[in-house]
This record gives sequence, C-alpha cells and structure tokens, in this order.
Amino acid sequence: MSSSYPYRRLQEKLGLDQPLPWTEHWSAAEDFLLLIAEHCLEQQPARILECSSGLSTLVLARCCQLNGQGQVFSLENGEAFAKASRDNLNALGLENHARVLHAPLEAQEVNGRTFQWYKLPAALPEDVDMLVVDGPPGFLQPLSRYPALPLLRDRLANGCHLFLDDAARDDEKTIAEAWCREVPGLRHEYLELQRGCAVFVLP
Repeated sequence: MSSSYPYRRLQEKLGLDQPLPWTEHWSAAEDFLLLIAEHCLEQQPARILECSSGLSTLVLARCCQLNGQGQVFSLENGEAFAKASRDNLNALGLENHARVLHAPLEAQEVNGRTFQWYKLPAALPEDVDMLVVDGPPGFLQPLSRYPALPLLRDRLANGCHLFLDDAARDDEKTIAEAWCREVPGLRHEYLELQRGCAVFVLP
C-alpha cells in the first residue's frame, strides 16, 4: 500500500482487505468519513440519503453491511460519476447496500431564489434517518448546497442527523445560519475537522 494513501485508519475501521478507491480532489477527507462511519455504526440508521456519491457511498454501504441493516441512497448528477460509484460498490461486494441514483441538476426555486439542484427521482425514500450533504459542488453557484434541507425536509424523519461537509467555507457557514433560522428547534454543532463539518439534528 502506498505511503501516501490517506485512508488507512478508515480502511482498518471498516475491516476492508483492500484500499478504498479515492481521488485527490473529489474524495471527502478521512476525518469526515470516520465521523459519518462512527455515527452509522453506532446509531444504525435504516435509511441514509446523500447528496453526491463517491467514497462516502462506499463507507456508508460498508457500515450498513456490518450493521446487518440499512440502505444508502445517493443522488449523483454526473452519469460517469454514478457509474464509477456503482462499479466501486460492485468491486467491494457492497452493491446490495447502496443505490446510486442519477439525478441531473435542474433549475429549482427555493425560497425566492433559483438554484441548480438535483432532480429528485421517484425511488427516493421517506423517513430518512441520516442525510449527508457533500454536493452539488460549491463552484457551480453561491450557496450551492442550501436547497438540501428545504427540498428534502418532508422526507426526513424526526431526529434525523444531517452532516454538511466543507463547513469551514463561508458559503457553508451562511447555509448553516439560514437553516437554523428557518427550522425551529434545529440543533447545530460545528466540528473542527480538516474541512469543517456542521452537524444538525432535526427536532
């Protein structure tokens, strides 16, 4: 294994024999992936939804496999990325624990503003216990990930835990403030991870 491989602790925690496939510029940082893995292993959510697929999909699917329950649903706007995620799931024997759903970006109005955001597929679950927001990419538009909570709120179970990656960025800080204003009783904690993480718990 290469000495530059950055996910050794994560691989060991998940009990995987082979290195996790990752990309330098797109994969989430190890500390964020360890955080969501620990939550998934401890709380054993039944339905997990994530905005953007990739290494996090493999991590969460492996946690569901270890838990003996749970299913991951990943929204992915890029067809090539969706295929790569599915191929990686198959290579690790995790295809029964996650579904990567192609969800092209389309113009959607949210609270008076227009965003390019995922077209929600019919296969999306209800009563989601865990939501991971790591897309769409921030360079697409200001506050790119803001629509996640307003547009998915009706699908989230009471007490759902929401993890917002890259929360050290100014846009994500603004998003966190907006969500807390708009959802009464929403609990929020900022964690000093490599790229920052905001954790929310729905009332």
